[in-house]
Amino acid sequence: MNLINFQDSRPIYEQIVENFKMQMYKGILREGDQMPSVRSLAVELSTNPNTVQKAYSELERQGFIYTVKGRGNFVKGDSLLKDNKKNELVKQIVELFMEAHEIGLSIDELVEDIKEHLKKIESGEKNDD
Repeated sequence: MNLINFQDSRPIYEQIVENFKMQMYKGILREGDQMPSVRSLAVELSTNPNTVQKAYSELERQGFIYTVKGRGNFVKGDSLLKDNKKNELVKQIVELFMEAHEIGLSIDELVEDIKEHLKKIESGEKNDD
């Protein structure tokens, strides 16, 4: 499990949180799946158990996991979490489109450029931009 990038400037617990959230969004971790124990994940990542516990506490606070006393942590699997993320992404994209519109860029032109970039990424081409 590769949850930590030591070149990343974000705190380790934030990286763990984001990586687990992404696994949940992608369906790699599903509702009811048991999370690794704090101790075992700390050993696997060569990090302090307090760091893993902080990440799990944040995941629980955000509604991604729940704790069962004496059994561990489990994926909550609420479909609203993915909907909330989608809404968040749409809001960010709309804000970017509004900014582009304000400086005179055409939304249609931007969409076409985005489609071209996505095609390049999907085909494995190197993006020169």
